[in-house]
Amino acid sequence: MLAAGQDAGPEARKALAELCELYWYPLYAFVRHKGLPAEEAKDLTQGFFTRLLEKNDLEDAKPSKGRFRSWLLGSVKHYLANEWDRERAKKRGGNLVRVENAEAVFSQEPASGLTPERTYERRWAEKLVQHVLAALGEESKQAGDKASRFEKLKRTLLPDDGDSYASIAAELGMTVGAVRTEACRLRKRFKKLLVQEIAHTVEKPEDIADEIRFLLSTFEHDEE
Repeated sequence: MLAAGQDAGPEARKALAELCELYWYPLYAFVRHKGLPAEEAKDLTQGFFTRLLEKNDLEDAKPSKGRFRSWLLGSVKHYLANEWDRERAKKRGGNLVRVENAEAVFSQEPASGLTPERTYERRWAEKLVQHVLAALGEESKQAGDKASRFEKLKRTLLPDDGDSYASIAAELGMTVGAVRTEACRLRKRFKKLLVQEIAHTVEKPEDIADEIRFLLSTFEHDEE
């Protein structure tokens, strides 16, 4: 993530694209939960990321200033409170990230007692997990595995999926033992990729475990 705050070379552009992909919807959901209408929330979220690029604000996102997700949330709060008035009239086109279905996704969210901040954290966690799963799927594809096989085995990584090893084994024509072995391999690789992603957003290696615990806590019961 911090590479996005450096010169606008290929690696920085790639890092910026990944940042937008991971954080655009969580921040959009935060803005919507603040009570702003869909189009205004879309403009503000896109405007926020545009500002990060134009003003190179990411240079301030030093690990010593805390978790990147927390820095980003504080930054968007500041943006909403002090700068959106003069920015709202500007066209928010840009090609930072596809946002066409953001409101469609938001409209399908179940009602909950989550605060805007908690909503942002939950959506951040979900997007991060999706990102890691996509990377794992691409690795599987590069290794010659069929996408359909990975999609079935991927269900062993999702604790709330309700699938048993036996049902997955039957679908794949594998033994239950073989599915367990594959599930163990996938979990180890998933954890390694997750650690790598989180390592980009914290200052010290010892912070990684705390951040993973926090990520897992966002999937627990909603706040009343």
